[in-house]
Amino acid sequence: MKIGQNSGVAIAGAGFSGATVARRLAEAGYRVTVFESRDHVAGNCHTVRDAQTGVMVHEYGPHIFHTNDRAVWDFVSRFTRFETYRHTVVANAGGHTYALPINLGTINQLFKRNFSPAEAKAHLDTLTHACEMPENFEEQALALMGEEIYRTFFEGYTRKQWGCDPTHLPASILKRMPLRFDYNCRYFSHQYEGMPRDGYTALIETMLDHPNIEVVLNTAFSATDAVRWDHVFWTGPIDRFFDYRLGRLGYRTLDFERIYGEGDVQGCAVMNYCDADVPWTRITEHKHFAPWETHKNSVLFREYSRAAGPDDIPFYPIRLVREQDMLRQYVDLAQATSGVTFLGRLGTYRYLDMDVSVREAMDTAEQFLLTQVRDTPLPAFTTAAI
Repeated sequence: MKIGQNSGVAIAGAGFSGATVARRLAEAGYRVTVFESRDHVAGNCHTVRDAQTGVMVHEYGPHIFHTNDRAVWDFVSRFTRFETYRHTVVANAGGHTYALPINLGTINQLFKRNFSPAEAKAHLDTLTHACEMPENFEEQALALMGEEIYRTFFEGYTRKQWGCDPTHLPASILKRMPLRFDYNCRYFSHQYEGMPRDGYTALIETMLDHPNIEVVLNTAFSATDAVRWDHVFWTGPIDRFFDYRLGRLGYRTLDFERIYGEGDVQGCAVMNYCDADVPWTRITEHKHFAPWETHKNSVLFREYSRAAGPDDIPFYPIRLVREQDMLRQYVDLAQATSGVTFLGRLGTYRYLDMDVSVREAMDTAEQFLLTQVRDTPLPAFTTAAI
């Protein structure tokens, strides 16, 4: 159905995905209403000044914008000033601290050697377990790095983060953590990396500041509301749209313990705690996410990972065998539902970095505009990745 520019388009969710679609359609002349169940925009990227220290805090855990996609970088840079920020992570394991991702310095420190890049590669080759087709996280790790690196940095942390044995996790999870044979300590290797000067919430607020966009906070959107709109973009959990009729997809959620200190407490933005007997997964010191600011005191969050319950905020889709089977059934339901397009991390039940969410939302908006020209329906999913 062709939608007139004065007709109603609804977007459920005011995170990066929903805000990007809203802005692109608003600039094309469409009137858009964005519904957000929380009392703020930006979803889990929400940032706010801590009242006690004045530090800009990432309320739902740290988010660093990084990408190789120039169009995405140019788009988000329209709505904020990005300051230079280069993310680094420190691992705390066995009473020692190491650089992450695993680099030449980490390898030399762990093995108490002074390897050159070639020597480090040769040494690890003698430790790795040959496996042509790793079937799970542990097999992938042992094939890539061997027993000692895996046991030191990944086994305990993975058990805490995912709440299960690493042999029950897919091998693909480990591809986010490369091995490096140089002394590069940057966590990300993308061309564009930075932090919005005024925080992510201000960025999204500016993105949604358009005369054709109405934002409705503290209002949950549901499938029963969808029938009142010409088209709906759903960025919430796909199973929630269908009122969990096939069951609930599995997610991990995070609990945060806020602690205060004087000066610089841990000397870095993120410290991972790799040992299984330490109950938290990491500690984040938020003043380090804004190195252009100066603060006398500090605020830190300890993070604890656990299975998400019905009333918890979902963070990470689990995507194990049970979830994969259920997801396929929900995808079938979505494809049979007209007038609704699912996108974003929750809407497609995938782990997406922010830049990928923005890219897919940009593409979805463009495909929507093309369907209006051609008078053809927009599919339930505009990406094949689901």
